[in-house]
Amino acid sequence: MSAEASGSSGRNVVTVSGSASSSSSHAGEEKAGRSLAGSKYVKLNVGGTLHYTTVQTLSKEDSLLRSICDGSTEVTIDSEGWVVLDRCGRHFSLVLNFLRDGTVPLPESTRELEEVLKEAQYFRLQGLVQHCLSTLQKRRDVCRGCHIPMITSAKEEQRMIATCRKPVVKLQNNRGNNKYSYTSNSDDNLLKNIELFDKLGLRFNGRVLFIKDVLGDEICCWSFYGEGRKIAEVCCTSIVYATEKKQTKVEFPEARIFEETLNILIYENGRGSGSGGMALLESGGVSSPGVGQSEEEGAGVGGGDRRVRRIHVRRHIMHDERGHGQQTVYKD
Repeated sequence: MSAEASGSSGRNVVTVSGSASSSSSHAGEEKAGRSLAGSKYVKLNVGGTLHYTTVQTLSKEDSLLRSICDGSTEVTIDSEGWVVLDRCGRHFSLVLNFLRDGTVPLPESTRELEEVLKEAQYFRLQGLVQHCLSTLQKRRDVCRGCHIPMITSAKEEQRMIATCRKPVVKLQNNRGNNKYSYTSNSDDNLLKNIELFDKLGLRFNGRVLFIKDVLGDEICCWSFYGEGRKIAEVCCTSIVYATEKKQTKVEFPEARIFEETLNILIYENGRGSGSGGMALLESGGVSSPGVGQSEEEGAGVGGGDRRVRRIHVRRHIMHDERGHGQQTVYKD
């Protein structure tokens, strides 16, 4: 290999080729040429980091590095024979290892991986470019997966809801928090509530944050939050007096739960702050007949007209217990 050089001040711009050295080369050019010509090794200075490798390694792929070796691309060589590449040298060792081995472990950090991709694109290493792109795509697919946080403390819940910029749906279910036996279909309804929560989590993934609470006091209760405050609540349990003992009944008000989930989408991207959003929310928040009882309470920071719609399933009593001091009796 030989090098044709031009320049001054101990710095030469050379074109590397496979022909013999010209006998008319100047002394500085010959020094620069000897660092490449007549040897299979190449010294690279990439952004201040020094690398010592072979022409064979740099020529494994049809890339900018190969074109530097075969003389089709001009390069700068300093007075000590180092080929100077004006790139950040942080990831160049990874580039060389990819050329040596055909594959290489990529950084865990997405930002660093994108930096490697930029270097691969600059050096026109298509194999490494595809490796980086496919890895980035896999990681994005994983990140887009549906992750449902599990509440472990009240402080964690408050912090999560207060800092989340998306609407929040929380399902609190604690089957063990019950001192009575369950009615015959309560287990099925409890399972249906959990299944609906999972389905809604998949359907509105990325738009709504879904969280679970298995440590709370409620057996089955849905809570809906927008802009850090509770907008509505659907409690799915009631006490049944079917025999001489009390029983707990779990309901499955599917339509009402779905309606409240749609209602809090008004708060997506901060759109629920205006009066128009509140009016639409109130118009869509009317209880469906026969589903349960709805009551509103003042809530939210600063009070005012902000209210929480609390929807509770109707209390069921199978026989008259007014003789036991019961004042109001609901019958199906």
